Amino acid sequence: MNDNKMPDVTHSLTPHLVCRNAADAIEFYRKAFGAVELMRMPAQDGSGKLMHAMIRIGDSNVMLCDEFPQWGSLGPQSLNGTPVTLHYNVPDVDAAFQRALDAGAKTKMPVTDMFWGDRYGVLTDPFGHDWSLATHIRDVSVEEALEASKHQMCDPAATQQ
Repeated sequence: MNDNKMPDVTHSLTPHLVCRNAADAIEFYRKAFGAVELMRMPAQDGSGKLMHAMIRIGDSNVMLCDEFPQWGSLGPQSLNGTPVTLHYNVPDVDAAFQRALDAGAKTKMPVTDMFWGDRYGVLTDPFGHDWSLATHIRDVSVEEALEASKHQMCDPAATQQ
């Protein structure tokens, strides 16, 4: 523990994902994003489910658990999708995106140079969670981004180089 009462292993905000088969999700995140497992706590009901686990992806921790419908804990597969996207900044978005695809993710939006200065793409993992991956490629002012967004947001196929 440090002086500001935050555990040393967490940031102020840590995603907590509910996954159908959290143990498989940990393995996917290891293959796709190089996740390191920090801990896991099995449920004590003999179900084999994970009550709680924590992994590290890059410099950030992600908590996860299995679905427990009896407690209202449902993942995207049971909810038919997710309104949340986890954003992951990486040094080489093309390589990271391909690694995730090779591990079993599906492309939601291919990697493209975006008007706000990132090379960016979105994928859905096998557990229904959406991930945007990005590499910053150029600095863009707010004014430039706003002007460019007028064209790109009207035509999703358009890209600004």
